[in-house]
Amino acid sequence: MSEHKTEQEAFWAGDFGNQYISRNESAQFIANNTAVFRDIISRTHGVKSVIELGPNVGMNLHALRHLIPDVDLSAVEINSKAAEQLRQTESLDVTVHETSILEFEPTRTYDLTFTKGVLIHINPDEVNRVYDLLYQASHRYVLVAEYYNPTPVAIPYRGHDDRLFKRDFAGDMLDRFSDLQLIDYKFVYRRDPNFPHDDVTWFLMEKR
Repeated sequence: MSEHKTEQEAFWAGDFGNQYISRNESAQFIANNTAVFRDIISRTHGVKSVIELGPNVGMNLHALRHLIPDVDLSAVEINSKAAEQLRQTESLDVTVHETSILEFEPTRTYDLTFTKGVLIHINPDEVNRVYDLLYQASHRYVLVAEYYNPTPVAIPYRGHDDRLFKRDFAGDMLDRFSDLQLIDYKFVYRRDPNFPHDDVTWFLMEKR
């Protein structure tokens, strides 16, 4: 992989990305994600292939494998330790592309492309590139599950500046691609009594 294009890429490829693995790997995470994705998948039809941009060690992919056992899973992961763990997790059976999202060039399309907690960490100058990737790699559905804000804003992230950016990612994509239509959206609350999540709002869109 070539030298990282942005500070944010280097941040996640290095020690901070390594530490993220241990903070976010648990059976509870998988259970919470399964509840979220059960809701999302219920609004789709015929999803047989999925690619996630920035999966880390696959907490979302585990949920999808449980919900759609025969799904063809792929992932683009910048952190080498996380990518290796994905490869070694036989129960996931995922095709791993170890590279930056900003460098990845898909050779096929997928029924569903998605990010979850990843667009918020992309340099704002490069976010359109990721929108284009999500759109171009999708055969039908695009999902973004991120922190929402009506206008772009940067906020401190675990003591670091310029590492977390909130905005209306789905709105950007709907404006950018005229044949993309909103199917459903929902806020997932950290105080949910059964399956708490990280105050994420998901938006499911479809090519029409």
